[in-house]
Amino acid sequence: MSKDTTAKEALIKAAYADVHKFGSNQEYDKAVKAVNRILGVAPDDQTALHCKVVCLMQLSKFDEAHKFIEKNRLASVLIFEKAYCEYRLNKQLQALKTIDDAAVQPLPAKLKELRTQILYRLERYEDCLDAYKEIIKNSSDDYEDERRTNLSAVAANLALDKDKDVPEVPEDTYEQYFNSACIQANRQRFVEAERKLRTSEKLCREFLEEEGASEEEILEELDVIRVQLAYCLQQQGKVKEASVIYAECLRHKPKDAALVAVASNNTVVINKDQNVFDSKKKIRAAMADACEPKLTSRQKQTIALNNCLLALYTNSSDQVQQLTQKLTQSYPQVEFEALLIRCSQLAKDKKHKEAIEQLNKFASAHKTHEFISKFAIIQLQLLQGNRKDAIETLLSLGEAKYKPGIVSALVSLYLGTDNKPAASALLKSAVEWYKQNNVSSGDLSDMWRQAAEFHLRGGASETAASSLEELLKLKPNDMKVLAQLVIAYAQFNPKRALEISRKLPKLETLTTASEIDALEAANWVMSAKAAKKTANAKVEPSPGTPATDKKKSGNRKRKGKLPKNYNAEVAPDPERWLPKYERTGFRKKRGGARAKDIIKGSQGMASGAADQYDMSNRANLNKNSPATPVYQEPTPGPRQQHRKGGHKKKKGGRF
Repeated sequence: MSKDTTAKEALIKAAYADVHKFGSNQEYDKAVKAVNRILGVAPDDQTALHCKVVCLMQLSKFDEAHKFIEKNRLASVLIFEKAYCEYRLNKQLQALKTIDDAAVQPLPAKLKELRTQILYRLERYEDCLDAYKEIIKNSSDDYEDERRTNLSAVAANLALDKDKDVPEVPEDTYEQYFNSACIQANRQRFVEAERKLRTSEKLCREFLEEEGASEEEILEELDVIRVQLAYCLQQQGKVKEASVIYAECLRHKPKDAALVAVASNNTVVINKDQNVFDSKKKIRAAMADACEPKLTSRQKQTIALNNCLLALYTNSSDQVQQLTQKLTQSYPQVEFEALLIRCSQLAKDKKHKEAIEQLNKFASAHKTHEFISKFAIIQLQLLQGNRKDAIETLLSLGEAKYKPGIVSALVSLYLGTDNKPAASALLKSAVEWYKQNNVSSGDLSDMWRQAAEFHLRGGASETAASSLEELLKLKPNDMKVLAQLVIAYAQFNPKRALEISRKLPKLETLTTASEIDALEAANWVMSAKAAKKTANAKVEPSPGTPATDKKKSGNRKRKGKLPKNYNAEVAPDPERWLPKYERTGFRKKRGGARAKDIIKGSQGMASGAADQYDMSNRANLNKNSPATPVYQEPTPGPRQQHRKGGHKKKKGGRF
C-alpha cells in the first residue's frame, strides 16, 4: 500500500470522526464542511453523499438538498430524503409520485407515514384516514399518541361534510381535545366546541409547565387554541369577546403563519364596513406569501372572498372587478358569489341595467343557479323602484311562485301597485294549486289564514271558505278558524254555516258567572286613582246571579264653586292658571320705600334730569310707535315660557 493511499484513508477517517462529533452536537454547518473534505478526496463515497443530504435537511436547506440529490443521481437510493424535500418545498404531487414510483415494495414504515402526511396536505382525507388506521394497527412504539392525534385532525376535516361519518377520537391529551373541539365546530355545535377548547387550554398550560417550558413557548402554543375558541365565540354572536382574543393573539406576534392568517381574516369579518384601514392591513397579512402553504384550499378561498367584499365596502369599483375575476379563475366553485359582489358594486354605481344583464346571462348558462339568480334580479329591480318588472320576474318562476314566501311577496307587490284583483286571483290560484297537487311544503297554516282574511275583506266568501277548510284540516281543534268558516259560509250557504256552527262550543261552556263578575270588577282599564278607590269596593253580582237588596249610593255630584265676583258675560282670563310672575302684565317691584328717593343719572345731575332719562317709566310703549325691526323668536306657550328671575346655570368643568 502506498503512502498516498494511507494518507487518504487517514484523512477520510478523521473527517468522518468530525462529522460524527459535529452531528452529535447538532453543529450541522461544521458537519457539512467535514463531509466536503471527504468528497474532495472521494467524490463517489455514498455514505458521505448521504451525510451531506441529511445535514442540509437539518439546516432546512431543502432546495439545495433536492438539487444535490438530482445532481448526483441519488434519487433511486435516497427515496425518503428526496420525497421529504419535495414535501417541505410544497411540491406535494411530486412527492407522492416519488414514493409511489419507488421500487421498494412493501414501503418501509417511514415512507408510509410520509405518504400519509402528503395525502393530508393534498386534502385527500378519506385516503389519509385509511392509511393512518393501517399504520396504527401495524405499529407499536412511542409515537402512538402522535399518530392518534393526527388521526383526530383528519377526522376534524372530514367533519366538514355532514354526510360523512367521523370516527370517534380519543381525548387523552390537549391536542386530542383540540381536534375533538374542531370536529364539534365543523358540525356547528359551537357550545360543545367551546367547552372542549377551554379544557384543552387548561391541559396545555399544565402539561407545558410540567415540561419546564418558558412563558413565551406556552403562549405560542395557547394562541392556537385561543384563536379557535374565538372563532366559536364569534359564531355564537359573542363578537366582542372574540375580537379581544384575536387582538391579544396578534399582539404576541406568533410565528405560525396560518394562525396569523386566520386571526386577521376573522377580525376583518368582525369589522365589516367599519375600521376599513385596519381591515386592509389585516387582509394583507392574511394573504401573505408565507401563509399560502400553511392554509387549506377552503381557508384560502374564504380569505380571497373576504378580500373582494372588503373592496366592495370601500367602494373601489375597478378593484372589485379585478378581484372578482381573479377569484373566479382561482376558485370556479364560488363564481356565483363573485358575480353577486360585482353586481352589488354595479348597483352602487347606478348601473342596474348592466348588473341585471350579467345575472340573466349567468342564469341562462347555469340552470342550477337560475332560481337564486332571479331573486338577485328582483332585488335590483326593486332598488330601481320597478315593481312591475319585479312582479313579472316572480311570475316567471313557474310553479315555484306558489311557495308561501313568494306568494306573500307577490301579494305585497300587487297591493303596492293598487292591484287588489290580481292579488286576489293569485291567492285563489295558489289555493287551487295546493288542492290539486297535495303538496306538503311545511306549515302552510299562515298562508291559508292570510288568504282567508284577505278574501273575507274583499267579499270573496267562497274562496275564503275554501282556504279556511284547508286550514281546518291542519288545525281541526282551532275554534277561531271554525268561527271564521261559519261567517264565510253564512254569506252564500246558510245551511252549511248552520251545520258547522253546531260544532262550536256552547256559550255557557265558554264563560261562567264568576268569570263575568271578575271581569266586571277588573280595574285594568281604570286609571291609577280610580283603581285605588275601587280596590276595596265590594263586587256587585251580575244580573244573572242571585243578589241581595242593593243600597242606593249616597255619593252626589257637587257643583263647582265660582268666584264671588264671577261675571258670566265676561270671558275668563286665559292666563289665570299661570303664576303672576309668568303673566304678560306682571312688573317686578323696583325696590322698597327708599326706591322713590334714589336719584338716577350721573353724579351732580338734577332730579328733574334724572326723570328725563329714567326708562322704567317708558316700559309700555305704544304699539304704533316707530322702532327698528328686530327678529323675534316664536313665543312659547303657557308653562313653557322662560322664567325671568331664573338662576344662571353654572358651566361644567372640562373633562
